[in-house]
Amino acid sequence: MVDGELRLTEKELQQWDLLAQFRSKLAELIQPAELHSSFNDPARKLTFLNYLSLFLFGLLNPALKTMRALCSASELERVQREICGKSVCLGSFSEAQHLVDPAHLERVFGKLVSQMKGSVEPDARLVWQEWFARDSSVFAALPRMAWAIYGGGRAGAPNRAVRLHLNLHLFDDIPQRCQITEGRVCERKSWKEQWEPGAGYVGDRYFGKDFGLFGRLEKKHCAYVIRLIEEATINVEQELPVSEADRRAGVIRQAWATLGQPEHRSVRLRVVWIEGRESALILVTNLSPKVLPAELVSLLYRKRWQIECFFRWVKCLLGCRHWFAESQRGVTLQLYLALIASLLLQAILGRRPNKRMLELIQLYQMGWATLQELLNGIKREQQREATRKKRGT
Repeated sequence: MVDGELRLTEKELQQWDLLAQFRSKLAELIQPAELHSSFNDPARKLTFLNYLSLFLFGLLNPALKTMRALCSASELERVQREICGKSVCLGSFSEAQHLVDPAHLERVFGKLVSQMKGSVEPDARLVWQEWFARDSSVFAALPRMAWAIYGGGRAGAPNRAVRLHLNLHLFDDIPQRCQITEGRVCERKSWKEQWEPGAGYVGDRYFGKDFGLFGRLEKKHCAYVIRLIEEATINVEQELPVSEADRRAGVIRQAWATLGQPEHRSVRLRVVWIEGRESALILVTNLSPKVLPAELVSLLYRKRWQIECFFRWVKCLLGCRHWFAESQRGVTLQLYLALIASLLLQAILGRRPNKRMLELIQLYQMGWATLQELLNGIKREQQREATRKKRGT
């Protein structure tokens, strides 16, 4: 058996109906009494479960790119039988986005996160701390989405965007806490609202622009590795030795220092200078070399790239460039559904599927591939990935 190959039992083969799993989780966690009163009206034909199931079906099906296409698909017998019960008109689907509380999906997302197991063996030197990459990604909004307008773009035209703020567990490669806002909401502000005492965070240069954050993180007993902007004023207080292992990781210098002008100096922290093949990095951490050697500071920051890959996966593979709802609440529902879909897929595969794997899953969902063909195809993809890793490509 090839390293990393799927080991699926007969019982696990039955889990490929993602929509059934999703409906089961909704029914388990959301009580009818918690829903908007409109969903309890006997005259309403589109139920809470059917609306969200149809929404998720649209995300998983590449042929459906608009709300109108999704409602048209609901007229098909199989779609009605397995997903939405009855045909859904455009007005009913559009109205439902205003009746569903995103907190319900947030609860489902949190429950799935708590049940997930990591797919990557963590570095034994880092397991003493929970490390999260923190970042956000912008999704372009439509011209009609006036609530998403902010700033000025090219030639003074306003920008329209939605922002997904996210923590990604660096060892498990699993999304954790998230927040969905208009594009104008500051990443640092969102992050501060979601700090967990005792956690460890890895962030890019945007978080390193506000030196005051470092002192506030210290008060929360949070560890951090954050990149500084090149223009930062660094006041070196004590040079620190660089080991051979540090040098192999690209570290050229480290020192205890403060940041900013003398009258506004920040807390004392450690600065690590790293020389890469394409660029130089200046990283700061509040941990000593004994607790977190400079080579591990470098390793943690390089692992931060996982969150960039996750955002790209959500955008490119789950079709989040198309909006099935245009209100702020509807967009929030869609992004939560995308995150939930990523967790359901990862729970089955033990990892997020690549593009070819997701295409196979979509063909299976559409009825063009059998379950055995799906399984065989995924195994082939895993074998190819294992071969590429051995070749170092």
